[in-house]
Amino acid sequence: MLKERYQKEIVPRLMETLGYENIMQVPRVEKVVINMGLGDHDNPKIIEGCAADLARITGQRPVITRAKHSISDFGITEGDPVGCKVTLRNRQAYIFLEKLFNVVLPAVRDFRGLSASSCDGRGNYSLSLTEQLIFPEIRYDDIAKVQGMDITIVTGATSDREAYYLLKELGLPFKD
Repeated sequence: MLKERYQKEIVPRLMETLGYENIMQVPRVEKVVINMGLGDHDNPKIIEGCAADLARITGQRPVITRAKHSISDFGITEGDPVGCKVTLRNRQAYIFLEKLFNVVLPAVRDFRGLSASSCDGRGNYSLSLTEQLIFPEIRYDDIAKVQGMDITIVTGATSDREAYYLLKELGLPFKD
């Protein structure tokens, strides 16, 4: 499992690579946030379908996010459902990352790796997927609408350099 490999192999390697003396200085994955924006907020079937897909993918029930303000250009009123999200921590975060790195991303057609410049300057990494069909739990017949998602990996790293080394060691396929 990825968490055990992190504790036994990756932490000592990162301590050597980054020059840390204390094991508590080594960055770790704090949480993984998966967010799906709905686009069509009027159809309750799409809202339920996206929530069910996200629950199948993560193994955790998603929270329906609602609009904080009304936006007349988009036809959104305050309180309308606009998406759903899941926050994974600890063991579930490592399980999801292992599946993402080893099964899902290699299954993307013409995949050549992810950009190393997607960090936010504070050690967090974000990526977007265009459809939920690349996850093995999702069947094409069961989806209400093909939907993309944003995945944010929040790490304990203080810089992009530390986050890059951590994610590279965990198995995130970066472009070379």
